[in-house]
Amino acid sequence: MPESRVPRSRRFLVCEPRHFAVQYAINPWMHPDTRVDIDLARDQWQAMIGAYRAHGHTVDTVEPVAGLPDMVFAANSAVVVDGRVFGSRFHASERRPESDHYEMWFKAAGYDVHRPEAVCEGEGDLVWTGRYVLAGTGFRTTREAHREAQEFFGHPVISLTLVDPYFYHLDTALFVLNDSGGENNIVYYPEAFSPGSREVLARLYPDAVLATRDDAMAFGLNSVSDGRHVFIAPRAEALAARLDDHGYVPVPVDLSEFHKAGGGIKCCTQEIRS
Repeated sequence: MPESRVPRSRRFLVCEPRHFAVQYAINPWMHPDTRVDIDLARDQWQAMIGAYRAHGHTVDTVEPVAGLPDMVFAANSAVVVDGRVFGSRFHASERRPESDHYEMWFKAAGYDVHRPEAVCEGEGDLVWTGRYVLAGTGFRTTREAHREAQEFFGHPVISLTLVDPYFYHLDTALFVLNDSGGENNIVYYPEAFSPGSREVLARLYPDAVLATRDDAMAFGLNSVSDGRHVFIAPRAEALAARLDDHGYVPVPVDLSEFHKAGGGIKCCTQEIRS
């Protein structure tokens, strides 16, 4: 029953979509001739912030920078575990300047930042489970970055190969339901992964909640869970129903304007674990 699930207060870092636009194409969702309704994007983003705060979470903001339309996707900027910040080195040249601005924010907030040598796109591909890091590769983040993250954090890093270009980051194909307490579980879309990676996930998480392609294409896997509430795209109705059956409380958050750039709730949300 939902009452058995206990939420944990989180601290999130986000970036206002003041300069959000689709100006280039670096994933199959993006088409430079797509018009973005910036007022709608801002309203949707504010609704996400309101949902987080209404459920007891802390939200910090980094100042957006003109000319960096994807800076709104804060998750790609870093991975933070136990107060240690592993920064980003973007694959696409258009996004590389974002790293500097997020690094400045973290340093001003009192954190040291490790800038990776290899291509690494933060929580887009490095997902902390509470026990180890699940790490995606195949389109953006490299296996060299996985090894670098393991050396930095001192936690096991488990490499997973992504094979479908629509799910170019791990956080579009998988999210963590619980990262503390006795139960540790995930949701994922199996066909986004190579056969060997599917076997790894099945062994690690035999009780995982499995998603369909429809769930994934609706950005249902780009969700954020606090251990009880799951902030999820409204169109992922079937997945929301399965989560409800497992005792979680779906909280619909519509970020459909950001889907035009291949992003959703998790893409817009960096978690600071300190």
